[in-house]
Amino acid sequence: MISISNFYENLVIDQIGRTCEARQLNLDYDATQDIACLALNQLPPRYIRHTIDTIFYIPDEERASIDNAVADAVSNAIDKVTDNPR
Repeated sequence: MISISNFYENLVIDQIGRTCEARQLNLDYDATQDIACLALNQLPPRYIRHTIDTIFYIPDEERASIDNAVADAVSNAIDKVTDNPR
């Protein structure tokens, strides 16, 4: 069995929690999943085998760029989901 994951998945999930807390949003499971999917679709796929190794080898400037892209993607996704509830 192949053991790979998208590097952005955990970053997006963590950012959803931080952004919802900052905005004082209490979203249900389905909304959170929708936000994760929308945010991940705004980011380039980056498949990895070992998250810790990847984080260690990313230069600080690139990491800052990744963090900003994730924050923007999550913010946009939250806006879309909260503006268009099911």
